[in-house]
Amino acid sequence: MIRKYAMIWLAWTAAGLFYFTQDFIPRLYRNEAGSWRYVFAGWMVAIYICAAFTPALLWLGRRWPVEQGNRWRRVALHFGFAAVFSVLENAIEAPVLVWLGLFRGAAKPGQAFALLLVYGFHGNVIRYWAVLGLQAVFRSHRRAQQREREALRLEVHSSELAAQLSAAQLSALKMQLEPHFLFNTLGAIMVLVRQQKGEQAEVMLARLSDLLRLVLEDVEAHEVPLWRELEFLRLYLSIEQVRFEDRLRVQIAADAEVSEAFVPHMALQPIVENAVRHGLGQSEQAVFIQVKASRIESSLVLTVTDDGPGSPSSGFEGKGIGLKNTRDRLRGLYGPGSTLLAENLSPRGVQVTMTLPFHIGRLEDECA
Repeated sequence: MIRKYAMIWLAWTAAGLFYFTQDFIPRLYRNEAGSWRYVFAGWMVAIYICAAFTPALLWLGRRWPVEQGNRWRRVALHFGFAAVFSVLENAIEAPVLVWLGLFRGAAKPGQAFALLLVYGFHGNVIRYWAVLGLQAVFRSHRRAQQREREALRLEVHSSELAAQLSAAQLSALKMQLEPHFLFNTLGAIMVLVRQQKGEQAEVMLARLSDLLRLVLEDVEAHEVPLWRELEFLRLYLSIEQVRFEDRLRVQIAADAEVSEAFVPHMALQPIVENAVRHGLGQSEQAVFIQVKASRIESSLVLTVTDDGPGSPSSGFEGKGIGLKNTRDRLRGLYGPGSTLLAENLSPRGVQVTMTLPFHIGRLEDECA
């Protein structure tokens, strides 16, 4: 509140200095007699009386803002208030000027008031409207700032909703993958049981337990370090090697500089699972699967290659969950900064190449 009144006082002081210079400089130019002190005191008395009325004028402006409601009716109302303000200001100013001896043309306050009313009435009306005009400008500025803040708040809220939606979509895709590989593994264990290979089934169940433990540890994570993903992949492949024994050979090669790079959780497993299923499920021959990870400029490149019979569909756009969900998850996490390309090799085999932005640290941590 003190700051508000100090600002009002400073603003009116600046206005008083402006009026004083406007009045005194022409007198000085015309060599008119009279001390500058009288001119200065005369203007500052009028200005500070206006300053004293300013809180009341601001209240009137807030109570009946011109830009709201019936505009013309409020304009007329404020013209009435302006006339009352002008009369009151002159009624207070006249005796003060007489008491200070600054009003030489009239010895009595009544005569001074009549003279001030003739010469100063319209000036006070203008000052009244100047106060209301400045108030309207500040009010409009505050409303613009409020609209900007509200727009920013809505934009942030919209971004948060979009992020939550994206996270929900990614979680849904991931939840599809987790039971997918689980059911496939349980199906393989059932086959071993029916074949009366109890020892192999027990080994697969033990390793499946370890695999599920890793999944549960990272169940909330959309991204994990590459070394963690490869640990998960090796455990998954150890289960498949129990099932297929010597028919499955695997090589995993990852450059040391990319071990801490973050990748989508369970991104490699469905690709390798496809290689196992299509390679060993459609042929009696052994299949060699090679997994590579390397950095090329600002991208991390993950490649899964097998020497199986290949896919009958060169487009690899089937309805299977693995590749489709992996492609959708990459698009959700990285947008156009990622690709997933699957192609048949000549004379045989399939190569799947996943390219994504190289980064150390989860995306949600970097954006926080």
